[in-house]
Amino acid sequence: MASGRIIKLVVFELLEFAAFSIPTLVIMEQFAAAYHRARNMSEGTCYWLIVSCSIAYVALVTLLIWVPIKILLYKKRHLYKKITGWRPVLTMCVVLTTLPSFSFSIAVTEVQKNTNGSIDLLPDSLPDLPVSLVLLSLIVVDIIEKLRIYPLRGREKSHEDRYIHATSLQQIKTVTEQVGQNEGNSALSQATKTTGVLPALSHVTEAPQEPSFDSGILKIMSQRDIRAEIFLWSFLRWSDTIEMVRVAGHPNVYKSGWLYPVYIFSFLSVLRIIFTPQNPLLNSLSILLQDLPFVFVRFSLIIVLGTITPILGLCKNVLVTLSYVYFNYLTKFRPFSSFETSLS
Repeated sequence: MASGRIIKLVVFELLEFAAFSIPTLVIMEQFAAAYHRARNMSEGTCYWLIVSCSIAYVALVTLLIWVPIKILLYKKRHLYKKITGWRPVLTMCVVLTTLPSFSFSIAVTEVQKNTNGSIDLLPDSLPDLPVSLVLLSLIVVDIIEKLRIYPLRGREKSHEDRYIHATSLQQIKTVTEQVGQNEGNSALSQATKTTGVLPALSHVTEAPQEPSFDSGILKIMSQRDIRAEIFLWSFLRWSDTIEMVRVAGHPNVYKSGWLYPVYIFSFLSVLRIIFTPQNPLLNSLSILLQDLPFVFVRFSLIIVLGTITPILGLCKNVLVTLSYVYFNYLTKFRPFSSFETSLS
C-alpha cells in the first residue's frame, strides 16, 4: 500500500499539471469557436486545426519543459535548495500558461471585431469562465507549493508555539522595563541637567492585549491553523487582480482599446506570484507591479468610461502606494523622522 507521502506527492503533481494545462486548452478552444463563428464556415476543419495546435502546444511544453524540470527538482534536492527568492513551478505557469491565455483572450475579441466590422455586433459581455480559470489555476499552484512543507494530517502547532514564545518575550520585556525604569529616570534627569536637552528616546509601540481562551466554545472558535490560512490569504492576495480582470469583461472596455492596458497590467501584477512569500523584495514589487500601475489604469477608466471599476479599488491602490513610500522612505528625512508618543 502506498504511503501517505507518496499519495500526497501524486495528488499535488496531478493538480499542478491540471492547473498548468487546462487553462490553455480552454482559452484556445474558445478562440477556435469564435474564429469558426466569425468566418461562418460550414465545416469544422479550421476549428479542429486550432484545437489540435493547442493540444500539441501543451504536449510539447509538458514533455520538453514541465516534466524535465519537475524531475530535476525532485531528484536534485541540492539544486532546489540553491534556488532562493523565486519559484520555478510558478514561473513556468506564468510564462507558459498565463501569458498565452491572456493573449488569446484578447485575440477572441479582435477576431470578432475584424470580422463583423462593427463593435455593436459583439456580445454584451465576455465569458468569465476562461479568465477566472486562469487565475484560479495560478492560485491552486501557489497553494500547493506553500502546502508542500506541511503535513496534511495531524494538528499543526506552529501558531501556538509562536504565541507562547511571543507572550514569554513580552512578559520578559515588561519586567525588564519595570526594573530599569528608575535607572532610566535618574539617567534622564542627569542628562537634562547637564545638556538642558532631552535625549532622543526610541519609540516603543504598545500593542493591545489579545484575549486567550482555555475552554468552552470560544476555545473551539479560536483555533488557528496555518494550513487553512494559506487558502484564505492566497485568494485575498489576488482580489485586486481578479477585480481588474473582471473589468475587462465590461462592454465599454473590451469594445475599445482599453482592453489592452487592462490585460497588460493585470499580467504584470501576476508576476508577483513568481517570488517566494518571504522575499524581502516582494513588498516593493507589489507596489511597482500592481498598486502603482492600477492607480493610473483605474483613474483613467473612471475619467473616460465612468465608475466601471470601483472607487474603493482606486482608494486602496492610492493609500497602499502612499503609505509604502511614506513609512519606508519619507520617514528617513528630518521633517518626518521625529517620533511622537502615543496618548492612547
